[in-house]
Amino acid sequence: MKIPRLRLWLATGLVAMAGAAGALTAPAAHAAAGCRVDYSVTNQWPGGFGANVSITNLGDPINGWRLSWSFSAGQTITQLWNGTMTQSGAQVTVADAGYNGTLATGASTSFGFNGAYSGTNPAPASFTLNGTACTGGVTASPSPATSPSPSPSASPSSPATSSKPCDIYASGGTPCVAAHSTTRALYRSYSGNLYQVRRSSDNATRNIGVLSAGGVANAAAQDSFCAGTTCVITVVYDQSGRGNDVWYQGPGGAGGKDTPATATSESLTVGGGKAYSLYIRPGNSYWRDGHATGVPTGSAPEGVYMVTSGTHVNGGCCFDYGNSETTRKADGAGAMDAIYFGTSCWFGGCSGSGPWVQADLEYGLYPGGSSSWNPNQRAFTSKFVTAMLKNNGTSRFAIKGGNAQTGGMTTLWDGSLPRGYSPMKKQGAIILGSGGDCCATNTNLSQGTFYEGAIVSGYPSDATDNAVQADVVAAGYR
Repeated sequence: MKIPRLRLWLATGLVAMAGAAGALTAPAAHAAAGCRVDYSVTNQWPGGFGANVSITNLGDPINGWRLSWSFSAGQTITQLWNGTMTQSGAQVTVADAGYNGTLATGASTSFGFNGAYSGTNPAPASFTLNGTACTGGVTASPSPATSPSPSPSASPSSPATSSKPCDIYASGGTPCVAAHSTTRALYRSYSGNLYQVRRSSDNATRNIGVLSAGGVANAAAQDSFCAGTTCVITVVYDQSGRGNDVWYQGPGGAGGKDTPATATSESLTVGGGKAYSLYIRPGNSYWRDGHATGVPTGSAPEGVYMVTSGTHVNGGCCFDYGNSETTRKADGAGAMDAIYFGTSCWFGGCSGSGPWVQADLEYGLYPGGSSSWNPNQRAFTSKFVTAMLKNNGTSRFAIKGGNAQTGGMTTLWDGSLPRGYSPMKKQGAIILGSGGDCCATNTNLSQGTFYEGAIVSGYPSDATDNAVQADVVAAGYR
């Protein structure tokens, strides 16, 4: 359900300042002020929603902005990007993120957020910008007698403040509904936990977060906690705010026959800092039933990406990340929509030995639009590999692969779904490291490496895919 766009016209008081050698001179008599705000709900699911807010400055240039409003039905913001947010009860204030604080006349900026609601989800009735209530257009406001302190200058962009994959997907209208990583934040504003480790000496657990908002993992915290003993990764937390954490499929986790992966099998650097991967061996896997928390079901469109490795693979079934059965059984064609990466040649006739990026749609790993080998397929053997899959749910899907350290994405397939897979019948569970019919009563046979990935609602554009790959390359996996 989408709430119709609400267009609100705002006017704000802007001050005029003039000075020389640090001394104030007489202020200008008036400053033209005004702006437009477009508030739209981009996605909604039971108990949650995504929204985009666009601000257009219609008056004199602004250096630093704060937008405030009240929610009338108890809504709360759980995740926000392209700004910084405070909320007290119904009152919300979003300030610029520094790099987007300057708005020339006619210029626009936007931010987005995920929120929670109960009952109804009406749009805000009014906004204020920089403390001034909306008046309905462009006005000329008297300058105050004294000048306020100037806003601090925007700091230069850095890896911790540039757009991350889930910011990019949201900007493209395909928001992340699940976002997982052991190496870094996938939102610019994310400052929470990435994963949890459990040590063998006393079964104590420790959450491992990021060093700073939008930054890389705090590997030193893991090293300190696990010193002198061994640790496993019990859960990889969802950064989207929807609670789609993936737990290991075994006793004490999601239930099942598998065990958690060892936490220290592989260390690497990302963004110049140390991190650890989720290093899946046969017998390790992770799962979550996300059908009620935003993961697409049925024929709803969906996109998935992950960063993996071409150096730790096998042909066992099945190193997957994506959408799968809530039953953990093979429930028929189209019940899955997940990326597979490995050396399995499911239908035979493959060229070379892989590893390949394929689509696990249940009842087969598809290299393209049929069980016949897709001649556009190619192996990805680099240390770090970006894999992508997107599916409109009724007629079209695409498979892409690339080197996560350099270059763009290669389109391996972009065309019709295999016969018998239209429409898709996705169930909305999340798998990481195993196939769809694993691992409630059996064990995972695959191996692979997971660094980061996300599931998104909607069919991402090629431009969005390219921007995500550019950010992955810029992340500096080494």
